[in-house]
Amino acid sequence: MRQNDNFSPGRRRLLLGAGALTLAGTASWLRPSSADGGHGPYFQGLDDTLRQHGPYQPRLIIDRQRLLANIDLLSQQLAGQFNYRIVTKSLPSLPLLKLVMARTGTRRLMVFHQPFLNQVASALPEADVLLGKPMPVKAARQFYHDLPAASPGGFEPAHQLQWLIDSPERLAQYDQLAAELGLQLRINIEIDVGLHRGGIRAPAELVPMLNHIEQSPRLSFAGFMGYEPHIVKAPGSVTWRRDQAMARYQGFVDQAEQTLGRSIRNLTLNTGGSTTYTLYRDQHERFAANEIAAGSALVKPTDFDLPTLADHQPAAYIATPVLKVVEPPEIPGIPGLGRLMGWWNPNRHKAVFIYGGDWKAVAESPAGLSPNPIYGRSTNQEMLNGSAALALQPDDWVFLRPSQSERVFLAFDGIDSYDGNDRRSHEHWPVLG
Repeated sequence: MRQNDNFSPGRRRLLLGAGALTLAGTASWLRPSSADGGHGPYFQGLDDTLRQHGPYQPRLIIDRQRLLANIDLLSQQLAGQFNYRIVTKSLPSLPLLKLVMARTGTRRLMVFHQPFLNQVASALPEADVLLGKPMPVKAARQFYHDLPAASPGGFEPAHQLQWLIDSPERLAQYDQLAAELGLQLRINIEIDVGLHRGGIRAPAELVPMLNHIEQSPRLSFAGFMGYEPHIVKAPGSVTWRRDQAMARYQGFVDQAEQTLGRSIRNLTLNTGGSTTYTLYRDQHERFAANEIAAGSALVKPTDFDLPTLADHQPAAYIATPVLKVVEPPEIPGIPGLGRLMGWWNPNRHKAVFIYGGDWKAVAESPAGLSPNPIYGRSTNQEMLNGSAALALQPDDWVFLRPSQSERVFLAFDGIDSYDGNDRRSHEHWPVLG
């Protein structure tokens, strides 16, 4: 038997109306707020500059003043306490590398790709190179095949190149290559200080490898590489995780010195990365590592928006022209959905189609731009949605910020370098190919 709710029809209408108002208020609170849709002074200045320089096509932009400020900040953080090695995959341009080398006073580079290694050896004969990952021995063979004949003042691999080795098997392959080609090879051993992506995991595993190197007339031991940028994203205190990684590193150094019967503190004892380099200031007396590698911190893509890099500035952007503006957006096959999406999210009120797209990047300016989740991505002319206040017109510029540098930089035919204080000062820097 249904119970009487004791509510009159008028009271029920009043309660239903109040509930509808509550739902409407909740929906309003959940809806995104509208962005103003215009460039701020910094990006408006870039927009004005790009209208005067070069082709109307997607371009990779570096702000030289921000870049130099980041370089100087890195130098101040390291404070001469650690050697600095430039990570070339994050800064894949010879003019860019030359600028960083000159500004920091280092000739140490970390290289991750065999064709890039050959270009560095040819263009930067003064470089001291450490491989950033173990290369298949056939890639090493190709490097020597492509290397020009030795010339006075040219790159000398026997003294300037350290091959990264991660296992006894790879060490034996490189020893055989050296024997076949009549080479002297410097060997740096990859050690696992906590990332667990390869390398020697326990100090005891070093003993047969070091003995192999010592007994070979073709090999020499050059040091260790212990990569540890994972520590900023793993659970727990960052400094505690750093100390744990360096304790593991110390164990490998102790084992090497015991096995070899000599100090190895003058060799390359590499660690660090852009996300962690700031954790080592004033720690040089505590830790065995004597060299820090970093690259992305100098241009600061979005993946590096971390507390350890809070003082660094973004210095790299993608700039691309607007091709057309459509209001409201239209989703093929679903009439009215674009208008409905714009009602719910005021930043989907307009559609802006840009030249190119689907980069590893996020829209930076004007504010509020984002890809349409239903329409999908495009590398040809991507749709970005924006608010009703969006002032963009065809031939205006949209700016995106890369999430990383290595892959994104190589997607362009070069880097357009501008001086943030005088944007008439423009240089074009080719990327490594």
